[in-house]
Amino acid sequence: MTDPAKAQEVDPFLLNYDAAEVRIAAEFLSNWLPFLSRGLCKSCTQTLTDGIRSLHTEENFAASAPSITGGHRCKEDQSNCSPHSTGSTKDSVDHNDDTDSHSLGSWKDEADGFSEHTAEPSSANETFNSVPVASPTVKKSWADMALEDDLAAEENEMNSSFINLNDSSAERTSVDELKPNVGLSRDQREYIRFSSVQRKKDFICLERVNGKFVNILDGLELHKGVFSAAEQKRIVSYVEQLEEMGRNGQLEERTFSAPQKWMRGKGRITLQFGCCYNYAVDKNGNPPGILKNETVDPLPHLFKVMVKRLVRWHVLPPSCVPDSCIVNIYEEGDCIPPHIDNHDFVRPFCTVSFLSECEILFGSNLKIVGAGEFAGSYAIPLPVGSVLVINGNGADVAKHCVPAVPAKRISITFRRMDESKRPSGYAPEPDLEGLQPLLVEADRSRKYYASRPRRSSGKPAVGRGDRMEHGRRLIVDNTDARYSGRIRQ
Repeated sequence: MTDPAKAQEVDPFLLNYDAAEVRIAAEFLSNWLPFLSRGLCKSCTQTLTDGIRSLHTEENFAASAPSITGGHRCKEDQSNCSPHSTGSTKDSVDHNDDTDSHSLGSWKDEADGFSEHTAEPSSANETFNSVPVASPTVKKSWADMALEDDLAAEENEMNSSFINLNDSSAERTSVDELKPNVGLSRDQREYIRFSSVQRKKDFICLERVNGKFVNILDGLELHKGVFSAAEQKRIVSYVEQLEEMGRNGQLEERTFSAPQKWMRGKGRITLQFGCCYNYAVDKNGNPPGILKNETVDPLPHLFKVMVKRLVRWHVLPPSCVPDSCIVNIYEEGDCIPPHIDNHDFVRPFCTVSFLSECEILFGSNLKIVGAGEFAGSYAIPLPVGSVLVINGNGADVAKHCVPAVPAKRISITFRRMDESKRPSGYAPEPDLEGLQPLLVEADRSRKYYASRPRRSSGKPAVGRGDRMEHGRRLIVDNTDARYSGRIRQ
């Protein structure tokens, strides 16, 4: 009799992958499970679920996965199992599904649980098209894509080292140390990742403000998948090194702050770059705002690389390139009370989240319930690697706060100073000037046709009356097309 333990001892398929790849695949498939199981019977769904769960075992992972396609037989009427519920990356995009919760996730590089995929352009009239790939036979595993670290290449392009804050012994990271991406050019990889960023810009929460109902969340945007798992790891490591430098007195006095924790949720560590911001009236009587006569360190180089990514990937507009930032290092239980960001900083600004997910709470009338506890109208989860852009009513009508975080967390908030509020002796960063967003396919097409020389048609000149008649026909034709489009919807 065959020993069942030996029968499942080694799955030949899993032997082709190492533990890191299997772990990433498990996280990836777990987030896709609602989509993959859509249309399946209970028996098939359970088998699929068991197979994915078995991948989560980090020890002896190759011994645990049952065969989903070979040994399983549907125990129910197979008509309940849709043939289109397998989640193929070629044909499984559900164009009729208006919900985001089960939409296809990015196939590329996120090991952190981003499963929504909304290839939304920077304006309502643009659509993203995939870049032609030179080598379609290239095999890239999930682990390869999760470990992509294009920040290193961007750093190298800006001709600077990983850390350069008066510390010649600081660790340096070269592009050569990273896993190569064979077959795809850097521009192709960037475009694929850029197109896979998930963007939500339709937050709605109506509250009565000054007698009128207002969408207090208008202007908020959440961009998920902007930084890969490897890039997050490197940024966190960088922040930890900056924290250590601050503790050792290697940074300007007002750059690093680690106040005593006098109560739960109070006393988080902060690092300020570009300007020194005063949260409350200080001992010298200075009001809240940017202190013009206080000096802090300039933006570290890696943070400038992050800013370049944010502008290039259509997260922040080129008209509002950040020139300052604050790093908040939260321990479990730390919080930020309700507030509206000071208008010494122009809008929009943004916050990037690392290490653990938490919620940010919005409302025109947030209330303090207890230590680290607040009551408000709308909570937005902030996944790791995501960027929350705060603008419009979301910045100036609604207050926001961060309730006590469940685990250690790092956030980096990038803001642009009002030019009249900049500190004395401020000098703009040359490598942050002239940043432009990535050109998408719609932009390329418009630029191409705009640059084409006009050819003479050889037709006789059209008189004013003919042009007016032609214009009337265009108006009628466009009107019919517009209304017929509405009917189709």
